[in-house]
Amino acid sequence: MALLLTETDVRAILTMPLALEAVEDSFRRLASGSAIVYPRHRLHLPGQSYLHYMAAADGSSGYAGLKMYTSSREGLRFLVPLFSVQSGDLLAMIEADYLGQMRTGAASGVATRWMAREDAHTLAMIGTGSQARTQLEAIALVRKIESVRAFGRDAGRREKFAKEMTERLHIPVTPVATAEAALRGAAIVVTSTTASQPVVEARWLEPGMHINAIGANFPQKQELDAAAVGRCDLVVVDSLEQSKHEAGDLIQAYGEDAARWSGVHELSEIAGGKMKGRIDARQITLFKSNGIASEDIVVAGRIYELAHARGLGQEIPLWKKDARAAEGRGLS
Repeated sequence: MALLLTETDVRAILTMPLALEAVEDSFRRLASGSAIVYPRHRLHLPGQSYLHYMAAADGSSGYAGLKMYTSSREGLRFLVPLFSVQSGDLLAMIEADYLGQMRTGAASGVATRWMAREDAHTLAMIGTGSQARTQLEAIALVRKIESVRAFGRDAGRREKFAKEMTERLHIPVTPVATAEAALRGAAIVVTSTTASQPVVEARWLEPGMHINAIGANFPQKQELDAAAVGRCDLVVVDSLEQSKHEAGDLIQAYGEDAARWSGVHELSEIAGGKMKGRIDARQITLFKSNGIASEDIVVAGRIYELAHARGLGQEIPLWKKDARAAEGRGLS
């Protein structure tokens, strides 16, 4: 029996503290070699929807699986099939829109914990969509954020975002009219947009900033201009292999310059204690997030365990007939 978990089930289980812990564990396991990850691939027929898929296995928790989703003009549909690495059994089918939002926010939270200054308390949000909400929630758990300035192209949406997040987190969130105004004096910056052209310019960056850039996961997209990337003293990604295919900010800044790519590090190196995330208060640090499957699988494993313990979800019979037939033929 596999457990079907809907978005409602996931929302009843998954909290940001749980997501932060699980995502940090996922990076430690990559560092230790107990987990492996395959980068995202995309299938696309011209004029039709995209199919995106990525995979990971985590030997520590005993789970393997896929994150797969479609994207089209009608929206996105996310699913995580979760398997046992020991038996190969399908354990769960998990609707994964909220899961993805939470683990993406948690990844920035983990990066901020290790890379931002200890005294960082001001935050600039560029982009005010659904992903921005979990970014702010995660960062507020790892740093004592005292003020936030938020910019988004739609004035109504940024006003709504500011009001909602002020009430939810009890942190003053102020909508501002430009990205430059949001960055002025900020110690932490988050870019959470679908922009194809840069929304952050090098001249706005200040010593000591930490940047989490989570959009631009196609080569032709860009949130930071090339000069801004060049100003960063430390550039960290979740997967170097995946970044070389889809991290538009870095692809457009580095091209095929192997020497520049060789200076890029993975977050697992920092979470696993192999290097420091910051060595100087004046460094400008960048975490370029693309989202990798190991984050999804470790979080999905925690969701599955809690759902099983709480009696949530719906059991669905799969392969039962095939299993009985195999027993009858002496093949089981």
